[in-house]
Amino acid sequence: MSSRTQGTVEVYDFRRPTTLVREHSRVLELAFETFARQWGTQLTAKVRVFSQVTCTQVLMFTYDEYAASLPSTTAMVLVTVEGVTPRAVIQYPTSAALTWVSCMLGGRGTVVTEERQFTQIERELVGRLMDDALEDLRYSLGSLLVRRIAVGGFQYNSQFAQAAATTDLMIVASFTIKVGESVSAATVAIPAEVLLPQLGEANPTSSIEDAPRIMREQVVSTPVSVSLRLEPAMVRPSAVLNLAVGDILPIPHPQHRPLEVAVEGTPLARAAVGANGSRLACVVVGTD
Repeated sequence: MSSRTQGTVEVYDFRRPTTLVREHSRVLELAFETFARQWGTQLTAKVRVFSQVTCTQVLMFTYDEYAASLPSTTAMVLVTVEGVTPRAVIQYPTSAALTWVSCMLGGRGTVVTEERQFTQIERELVGRLMDDALEDLRYSLGSLLVRRIAVGGFQYNSQFAQAAATTDLMIVASFTIKVGESVSAATVAIPAEVLLPQLGEANPTSSIEDAPRIMREQVVSTPVSVSLRLEPAMVRPSAVLNLAVGDILPIPHPQHRPLEVAVEGTPLARAAVGANGSRLACVVVGTD
């Protein structure tokens, strides 16, 4: 018999039953990776310091879970989306944005560590960077983002931002942004209702008509245990309890009769004992 195929085990979180299917997740990852490259190029051009943006993961959270994962003080760009009440969010540390502004104004790119609100001038400069970032986001998502988006304001407290209802689902992409010597983490959160309708078209899921075929394929690929067994012998419990080394138990299986081949305990065939190299094997002589 061939060795059992080892399947891939995926962890299922019962606290978050709504997750992205693998095909849709891959489509979003590719789109946000494109956005990361575009954003990095735009930052390099605007701040005049080599910049690199890397997408690290794409997950689905409720807005409450997303907001709870953010620092209490951070820059949150609230992005209005045409036709829906929830807003998208571009989030990054205010200290990182202040470093970008310093470079834009001719500074030496000294890393800023202070977390504070932007002044009016700083907000205007950061707002222009965000306008460019939204253009890159629209380009990168392509047909996945069919609604118009625009910068709607800034918020500096993640608990008071109220970009969406607590139970609204958000597609959250995480990024690492490196501008000169400054390295920071950022996120982009987009309401799931904005992207999910288009995901089915970008990468269609299986229709219900394919269910029998998919089920057969899954059953055929599922590993099962196969055993070779003799006719069982009936003995009293006292005989079992008194078993000792050297005892002989007669088995009511005639020497000339083939053994049973059982799959998960169910007899399906008959076979004779044989060998395959240095290992025992069985030769199937009949099926039930």
